[in-house]
Amino acid sequence: MQSAGGPSVLQVIEKDLRAPRAGEVRLIQDAIGLNFVDTMIRKGQYPMALPAVPGFEAAGTITEVGSGVEGLSVGDRVAYFFSEGAYATERIIPTAPLIRLPADISNETAATFLAKGGTAWMGMRGLHDLKSADTVLVLGASGSVGAILSRWAKSLGATVIGVAGSPDKFDKVAAGATHALRAGEPDIAAKIRAIAPDGVDVVYDLVGRATFALGVSSVRDGGVIAAMGAASGQPAPAPDLVRRGVDVRSGGTPQYVRGPAVEIATSQLWDALRSGIFDDLETARYPFDEIARAHDDMDNRRLSGLPVLIA
Repeated sequence: MQSAGGPSVLQVIEKDLRAPRAGEVRLIQDAIGLNFVDTMIRKGQYPMALPAVPGFEAAGTITEVGSGVEGLSVGDRVAYFFSEGAYATERIIPTAPLIRLPADISNETAATFLAKGGTAWMGMRGLHDLKSADTVLVLGASGSVGAILSRWAKSLGATVIGVAGSPDKFDKVAAGATHALRAGEPDIAAKIRAIAPDGVDVVYDLVGRATFALGVSSVRDGGVIAAMGAASGQPAPAPDLVRRGVDVRSGGTPQYVRGPAVEIATSQLWDALRSGIFDDLETARYPFDEIARAHDDMDNRRLSGLPVLIA
């Protein structure tokens, strides 16, 4: 993209690639992950030097290796997340962020789940160490990360209260949670307290300002609010949380899923995928040259499933 703005700023162009240098590989990408933060970057909410190639998650096959590359060879299937420049059918990339894919995990599956699953893992193992006895509230449970987090936490034994952001996504939330509620329904705070009279152990807030007050009223004294998203804006301060001993934790996935944690998180994600707990989640596939349409659908909450670009 040459400038920040609406979906139309995303233009597909052809570009010659140089040969990989030391510590780099050439990668043909056939699946590229789409994430809500991509739309925020496109709009200029997270500044990037322009012109820029957005996106940070993809999977593909190595076709050429630079000097000094060890442990990776031509023909290896790999994936990565949180490495800028992912919106490309082919690219040169350093080996550091690359994750070798198991034989039973397809490129499309990896590109669809890696960043979103990694963010869910951060919530359950980084911002809060989830226990099977926990009761959790997922605000934004109908979104991609919320849907994954709800199902994963439930599979680990937690009682999950999922809140759907829109009526048409209630069934999706109900399929992944122990209890499902609709955002904005009358007495929603009282309904949460009826399920968890002392309050929930942890609130996973994937929305931000619009839902933060509900999280504050729902968390138990001494509990945790994991602030994992701010699509509706940054929440206003809530001074009473200090008196109640509530710990508000936040942070980006790269802060928690790095170093040895990358292997741990991805291994557990692959196992969760193999277990079938995400099988009911649909995939919204977009041809690579329809990236603008994909962003328009993300902007307007029209996604029919977890979004991925197919090159």
